[in-house]
Amino acid sequence: MDSVFIILNIAVLFIVIGLLYYMQKKHISFGKRVLTAMGVGVVLGAILQAVYGVGSDILTRTLDWYSIVGSGYVRLLMLIVVPLVMVSIIRAIINLEKTKELGKMAGWVIGILVGTTMIAAVIGIGSALLFDLSADQIEAGQAENERASSIEERYASIEDQTTPQRILAFIPNNIFLDMTGERPTSVIGVVIFSLIAGVAVLGVRRKYPEQAELFVKGVNAIFAVVMRIVTLILRLTPYGVLALMTNMVANTNYAGVLELGKFVLASYVALITMFFIHLVLVAGFGLNPMTYVKKAYPALAFAFTSRSSAGTLPINIQAQKNGLGVDDGTANISASFGATMGQNGCAGIYPVMLAVMIAPTVGINPLAWDFLIPLIVTTAISSFGVAGVGGGATFAAIIVLSSMGLPVGLAGLLISVEALIDMGRTALNVNGSMIAGTLTSKILGSHDVEKFNDKNSVADKAVV
Repeated sequence: MDSVFIILNIAVLFIVIGLLYYMQKKHISFGKRVLTAMGVGVVLGAILQAVYGVGSDILTRTLDWYSIVGSGYVRLLMLIVVPLVMVSIIRAIINLEKTKELGKMAGWVIGILVGTTMIAAVIGIGSALLFDLSADQIEAGQAENERASSIEERYASIEDQTTPQRILAFIPNNIFLDMTGERPTSVIGVVIFSLIAGVAVLGVRRKYPEQAELFVKGVNAIFAVVMRIVTLILRLTPYGVLALMTNMVANTNYAGVLELGKFVLASYVALITMFFIHLVLVAGFGLNPMTYVKKAYPALAFAFTSRSSAGTLPINIQAQKNGLGVDDGTANISASFGATMGQNGCAGIYPVMLAVMIAPTVGINPLAWDFLIPLIVTTAISSFGVAGVGGGATFAAIIVLSSMGLPVGLAGLLISVEALIDMGRTALNVNGSMIAGTLTSKILGSHDVEKFNDKNSVADKAVV
């Protein structure tokens, strides 16, 4: 009998997928299809949980099938990350008139990412103090204790690693290993190799123009194929969002959300406040914030549902290039760097809120300047090397809490609402990288204002 219900649930998913496909055939905008997918996913997930109950065999087996669509889509995006970043950056550098432009580009991107992370840290501290958050307000159960043990074990594995050693980990020593995504900083490793390769081509062009031209033709050919693959995969975005959102809502612990509602609210107040600061920065550079939101929405929606900055990379790059008017090089560097450093949500807001919550439990006054100033600086430095996948925020929290002399195990107290908060954090991470790309291109004079102001949806252009 259970199999009948499972087949029925799968049939419902296919019916909704058919509806989304029909909307595509009717040329309904990509953004509206993604929004529809999110809305239907929320409703479908809530219905599945209400009918079958969290943890039931039918629900678990149903969501396993749904994961083929959701997690399968994320895997396809991860598949294209390395070739997209590598070929795009090499091609962008080849087209640079002067190599010094590369240094300025990377410098501004990193500066904006780290600068906004420090601002995010201040916002996170303010929200935690405003809502009077304290770890003493949370009762630790079995799940929280197990999470604490897991975090402490992870801390033990990185305890002896210094900040210079973590920065050193950015430098690749085996590019083929990094192409597999083996390390948390693999994306940065690929970026560094691509930068070196691009600069090398510029040198070869001066001495051996014929060989350089042959290489450039090959890169352009590969770039065309890679971009076509990206287009094909991005067409699946509404279906992936549908399945991911359904799974998330169906597995949400509503009792935990209600119990820790104060912490969820404080987190989202900080995340939304930082998002508005991003828009203020956009307006400060003479760009329309509402136009920015419209163009960035598809990437932000997927980041919210997937909880993966790295998985959002292809959509992030396309949104910047095709809608926000960011040049190729800046779009690729900002998206790639933003997936592993300067994450405003996971590495900025989250660790400081935990620190402010935990400080009173060990007799530290969270209002003291000799606590707050080091906390902000430590957060900015620790934002380097935070992986853009699930668990990145935990890693950032471990580094910050341990550096401030706070017990890392207490970071497991929010395990029941971790997924819900992580959705907003990831969306803010991705928005931070897009802001870095947009502002950098504006500062360097390479921004295409006409493309930014084009009323057509970025995602529609990317997937037609």
